[in-house]
Amino acid sequence: MRKIITNTFMTLDGVMQAPGGPDEDTNSGFEYGGWSVTQWDHIMNEAMIEAMKDPYDLLLGRVTYEIFAAHWPLLKDDPTADLFNRINKYVATKSLATATWENTVLLNQNTIDQIKSLKSTDGIDLQVHGSANLIQSLLHQGLIDQMNIWIYPLVIGKGKRLFGDGTVPSNFKLVKHAISTTGVIITSFEQNGRIPIGSFAS
Repeated sequence: MRKIITNTFMTLDGVMQAPGGPDEDTNSGFEYGGWSVTQWDHIMNEAMIEAMKDPYDLLLGRVTYEIFAAHWPLLKDDPTADLFNRINKYVATKSLATATWENTVLLNQNTIDQIKSLKSTDGIDLQVHGSANLIQSLLHQGLIDQMNIWIYPLVIGKGKRLFGDGTVPSNFKLVKHAISTTGVIITSFEQNGRIPIGSFAS
């Protein structure tokens, strides 16, 4: 069975929209695109290399896929671009009927069932980058095995959030963490059953 691993840059108030640039995702008038860029340091670079070193395919929502497809195929002699262009890209979409980026597979029928079937096969991990709406669906179905969440020391107040309304209550176990010189908390969580309930009352 293949693991589904999400990779998310997130503010302290849970916003994950458009971390990479002003024009990345302006949906709903979002004006703070690029909020993660100036926080980068060598610790984060090493953590990213570690997270991406093992073979994987991409599982993406439509919006993130279109952002990637407009960027990575244009880069030459770039290791990440070479990797992303070569590996399989599985896209959860209800609206795309065709795709021109090489090695793209559209999951545009019964998408969740298609993802479940894909996950049940033998093969390399499936990494999700961005894809806020897709993550909500995967959480609701209990399909995520590991969540890599980078928490940035800033708040925005509006925008797409990692844990939106309707998120299924879940318990997680912290399996890895580090802190950058800029105050970014780099974490990895795994699903850990139901929420344990207790009381401080005597």
